[in-house]
Amino acid sequence: MATVGEIYRFLDERVPFALQAGFDNAGFLLGREDRLVSRVLVALDITPEVMEEAITHGAELIVSHHPVIWGQISSVTDRDRTGRILLSLAEHRIAAICAHTNLDAVEGGVNSTLAEVLGLLSPVPLQQDGYMEDGTPYGIGRVGLRAGGPTALQAFALEVKELLHVPGVRYLDAGKPVHKVAVGGGACGGMLSLAVAHGCDTFITADLKHDIYLEAKDRGINLVDAGHHSTEALICPVLADWLRESFPEVAVEVTCHLEEVFNAV
Repeated sequence: MATVGEIYRFLDERVPFALQAGFDNAGFLLGREDRLVSRVLVALDITPEVMEEAITHGAELIVSHHPVIWGQISSVTDRDRTGRILLSLAEHRIAAICAHTNLDAVEGGVNSTLAEVLGLLSPVPLQQDGYMEDGTPYGIGRVGLRAGGPTALQAFALEVKELLHVPGVRYLDAGKPVHKVAVGGGACGGMLSLAVAHGCDTFITADLKHDIYLEAKDRGINLVDAGHHSTEALICPVLADWLRESFPEVAVEVTCHLEEVFNAV
């Protein structure tokens, strides 16, 4: 069997934690390095439901995208949600490794997977932050051309809805056909100016505020808000495949609690 430390070092090589943004808290966040791992659960978030699933299935490690520890924590008690999750992890000897903005940035990570699912051709980083040792550029977001050529925004928005399996998307039509597209998994509305600078006619991201829609209308760029969850959850099967390939002796499962936390009508 592998150890927690071995799995962490594999992920650190594949999606270096040193690449995470300054505000982030990705990494090996809880547990013992020498803990033997026979089963891993992969999730977008470590929620109470994911915790119960890990306990039921006997997982010694949860690998998630969003950090289980976020911001300043001055105490760990059962009086709040984070405290209860951390206590449950520790009490059941379940380790937590969280790959967040480093997983957003690397090739094969969240954003390049999102670009691939949406059929963008020859995607490059929306914000290039540097190069990996093999010369591959890394950075948040991706920019590419829509396969099949230009199309109307409403038709494209329906494509996004179907490809990401979401009940609906919000969009702003700036009056341009969709051809050169930027994507930013999760909340990347602040990168609108970069999408404009790349000459994109359309930007797909999530959690867009009213002022971003107004700015996009003024700057003549289409917006598609496809939801935070749906633009990132697609990385979980990818993560699971990486772990299965590198640790064939370890049972790796994607959580069955990967659905959106809210409903839409």
